[in-house]
Amino acid sequence: MAGKGSHIRRITGAVLRYLVAAVSLSVLLYIAFALLFSTEEERRLEKENRLYKERYASMLQKERLIADVLDGLEYKDDAIYQGLFETSAPSLDAITAADVIADSDSLSESFYLSAAASASGRLMLMADHVDDNFAQIFSLLEKRRDSIPPLSLPLKDMSYVQTGASVGLKHNPVHKFELPHEGIDFVAPQGVPVYAAADGVVTRVVRSRKGLGNTVEIDHRNGYVTRYCLLGEVSAVKGRFVRRGQKIGTVGISASVTAPHLHYEVWRDTTVQNPVHYLFTSISPEDYSRMLYMSVSTTQSMD
Repeated sequence: MAGKGSHIRRITGAVLRYLVAAVSLSVLLYIAFALLFSTEEERRLEKENRLYKERYASMLQKERLIADVLDGLEYKDDAIYQGLFETSAPSLDAITAADVIADSDSLSESFYLSAAASASGRLMLMADHVDDNFAQIFSLLEKRRDSIPPLSLPLKDMSYVQTGASVGLKHNPVHKFELPHEGIDFVAPQGVPVYAAADGVVTRVVRSRKGLGNTVEIDHRNGYVTRYCLLGEVSAVKGRFVRRGQKIGTVGISASVTAPHLHYEVWRDTTVQNPVHYLFTSISPEDYSRMLYMSVSTTQSMD
């Protein structure tokens, strides 16, 4: 009987060892399979995560480049506001980049949801700031109405392709060498109406067939003076007050110019200004950038 019990225990032990070995082998095979082989869904998710990681790094680099550009634009805005309105440009909180991605093989869905929610919140905050900034600008303009510079185009329905040479040393077509050019040339047919760029008083009316031809000068009573040269018909009268957008004459030509156009000058406190810098409120940002490029790249004046 004792021998029979011992035999049963041996069989039971062998079965248990077999089961343990089988379970262990199954676990090892499963781990090896999981490490070496992935399901189609897992492969798709891993590929997606790798793609997101690559794109995020690229977007982060672009964001840094954009931040540098924005810093430069902010500096230029401050310079423009100081020059035109004698004040600093309204402040606007920049959108900061999300935290740098951790070194991992995958990104969780919660990461993207959190980043999107954070960016959305910052955008909403920026939208609120935009309204505040516009309110500050309008308040400033209302309080200092007499300090508003001449910001309107002297020609209506004008395209950027009509822009010629601006301020600086330009090749003169008559004298055949470089001379200082104190305004900007706007190409237009004879007879096209010319309008006052801002409210002011007509302080000078010149009628001549030489040089810059018929000229109207307007004092805007805030240090700014505008001059409209090479006019044909002159309707402005010396000593009269004119409103912004009021017709003061038409485009003409003189004996010393190559083609009909308006030569337009802006002066501040007896110092010549680049007129193109005062036209950004009258045209779209795209046309303004093109007009600026045309005025700088044109090396020959028309007068």
